[in-house]
This record gives sequence, C-alpha cells and structure tokens, in this order.
Amino acid sequence: MTDLTTLKRDGEKRMQKCIDTLGNQLMKLRTGRANASLLDHVRVDYYGSEVPVSQLANVVVEDARTLSITPWEKNMVSVVEKAILTSDLGLTPNTAGNTMRINLPPLTEERRRELVKVVKGEAEQAKVAIRGIRRDANQTVKDMLKDKAITADDEKRAEADIQKLTDQYVTKVDDVAAAKEKELMAI
Repeated sequence: MTDLTTLKRDGEKRMQKCIDTLGNQLMKLRTGRANASLLDHVRVDYYGSEVPVSQLANVVVEDARTLSITPWEKNMVSVVEKAILTSDLGLTPNTAGNTMRINLPPLTEERRRELVKVVKGEAEQAKVAIRGIRRDANQTVKDMLKDKAITADDEKRAEADIQKLTDQYVTKVDDVAAAKEKELMAI
C-alpha cells in the first residue's frame, strides 16, 4: 500500500521520463545542422555485437553542415560506412582514408513541414503517455478510497494534485515540441 505523497512522486518521475524520452526522440530528427547525436541510433556490427557508431569511432562536428567520423580501427571504416548508408537518415558518407565526412544537405521547405508533423506526432504520443500515468494514479487513489485507506476529501485533493501535475507536464511537452518546430523551421 502506498501513501499519497509516494504516489504523486512516482507519477512525477514517470511523467519526467516521458519528457526525457520525447527529447531523445526529437534529437534524432535532422534540423539541417550537423550534430554528433544524429548518429546515436545507427548501430554497427562490431565482432558480433551491435554497438552505436560513437562507441567505435570519433564523431566530430566540423562545421554547421559537416560531420567527421574516424573509426579507431582501420578495418571498421567500410562497416561504419555501410551502416550509415543503410540507416534511415538518408546520408551518404564521403570516405578518404580512415576518415568519413558527411555533408548534410539543407532541408527543403517540404521536408521541414514533414518533420514538423513528425514532431507533433511524437509530442502527442508523449501526452498520451502522461495521461495514462494520470489514469493509473487516479485508479490507485480510487482503490485506496475503496480500501478505506484515505477519506473522500483526500481523494478529491489527490486527484486535483494529479491533474495539476498532468497539466504541468503536458505544457512541458508543448514547450519541447514548439522549440523543436522553431529549430526545424529556422533557415
């Protein structure tokens, strides 16, 4: 049996995880500017294990539109190159010796609008997750009332607090999404 304070704290932690997950999902979206985290979800077969590019190569932002990747082992150059080519990023590395350079083309207006739709979809998924957390917390409060662990007044207060928390985190989702949209639409 949990008490109301623990329930609210747990709900807040779970809602914060939704915000963190949204931020990680949005980081994968290309904004036209080079960012080393762009390759974070690209996995490479390294002696039988799937590892991110950043664990077997040095990924550096050379300028606003260029990434430089230097694998630590010479035999991994072609493997990393192939992984980038087959990823969903639509990028083509130019290899010269041990170093690969990726030139990020500027985004078209149409592609920017598509990415904004993706941002809105990701934000909506985060809001749905937050509302699910609210539903779970409210159900726990109702169960506590049914078990006579709390009074009806405590139930109303707890539901109001949970709703306030939900509204606060939905606003944070909107803020994160709006910032990413602004970043995407900036030329």
